[in-house]
Amino acid sequence: MPDTALSRRTRMPLAVYILGLSVFALGTSEFMLSGLLPPIADDMNVSIPRAGLLISAFAIGMVIGAPLLAVATLRLPRRTTLIALISVFGLGQVAGALAPTYEVLFASRVVSAFACAGFWAVGAAVAIAMVPMNARARAMAVMIGGLSIANVLGVPLGAFLGENLGWRSAFWAVGAASAVALVGIATMIPRIPLPEEKPQLKREMSIYRDRQVWLSIVVTALAAGGVFCAFSYLAPLLTDVAGLDSGWVPTVLALFGVGALIGTTIGGRVADAHLFGVLMSGIAASTVFLIALALFASNQVAAVGLAFLLGLSAFYTAPALNARMFNIAGAAPTLAGATTTAAFNLGNTGGPWLGGTVIDADFGFAATAWAGAAMTLLALAAVVWSLRLHRGRRSPSRLVTGAQVTADRSAQPAGQALKA
Repeated sequence: MPDTALSRRTRMPLAVYILGLSVFALGTSEFMLSGLLPPIADDMNVSIPRAGLLISAFAIGMVIGAPLLAVATLRLPRRTTLIALISVFGLGQVAGALAPTYEVLFASRVVSAFACAGFWAVGAAVAIAMVPMNARARAMAVMIGGLSIANVLGVPLGAFLGENLGWRSAFWAVGAASAVALVGIATMIPRIPLPEEKPQLKREMSIYRDRQVWLSIVVTALAAGGVFCAFSYLAPLLTDVAGLDSGWVPTVLALFGVGALIGTTIGGRVADAHLFGVLMSGIAASTVFLIALALFASNQVAAVGLAFLLGLSAFYTAPALNARMFNIAGAAPTLAGATTTAAFNLGNTGGPWLGGTVIDADFGFAATAWAGAAMTLLALAAVVWSLRLHRGRRSPSRLVTGAQVTADRSAQPAGQALKA
């Protein structure tokens, strides 16, 4: 029976959907600043590129927090850990809403990011462990689906609130969503028993000896960074370059989110059987769309349409990027989740920083798309290199599929991989 048929017949546990709903709050906070940069810059009396560093601050917190919290919570009960992390995240949103200065707001973003990173790392390990290997990309697609819905609903709603009630109202709204997520985790996610064999940090750290792990980090960081180099400054690009009224920004962000949701759904269903095909086609598409955005940013119809297409291509690859790391680092699921989270946010740090640098150099907002395309081209080259290494390890006659892309370390059953 084909892998895709097996994947479709695997029912997702309810707990995976609860994790996806929780990610909605996390994702809204992470990405909503793309529509709030102008009002934050005005209120805090800073430039738009400096306000854009708040996006990088969150990403830096994710990069550092993911592996640190993964290690720190390695032997702690998973449900308790998730409850603690979503609570800290919610408090970080309240601190941001009350922030009197840019520095306090910056600090609140870092604290929130630490909690968000830990939640992603632990939540992803739990989701992956609850399904068979041939459904890993689908399980990750459910979690990433929460991120996509955040882009469809949460981010545009945040921009709408910022436009009509002030940017602080968006932080209050995310704080309320975090409280709802807390209730769902506490009541719907079952208590997961500790494994008979306690997790060994040394064994989990051994994944970093594999150069495929490092290639996966590079691909993920560059692919994410390329898209968010342009997306982070989409609001000023739409208003200053395309000439749209600021009231259109929430709508265009919603279109990006719709594309993200469609891309996640398609990528999650296809990636388990055609992992490298999804990676190459998705990243190549992002490159083309970024180049088109750079060339036609002044055209309102083109700018709006390309925002949708960028959301689709970026999130089409996301399940494959996550599944790839778990496939090659299966003996260390918690650190695999943390490493993927850190890699995505290396891109989310470097992308906005590079975009801000381009803007500060007076190349204009549209030039962020050129910079982003350069990053995705490098990501595509890294995917080709990874595929060549993978084929070198296997018999040339074997078909390369997502379900077959495993290292010896990932051979253990999913249930045994769960770190309680």
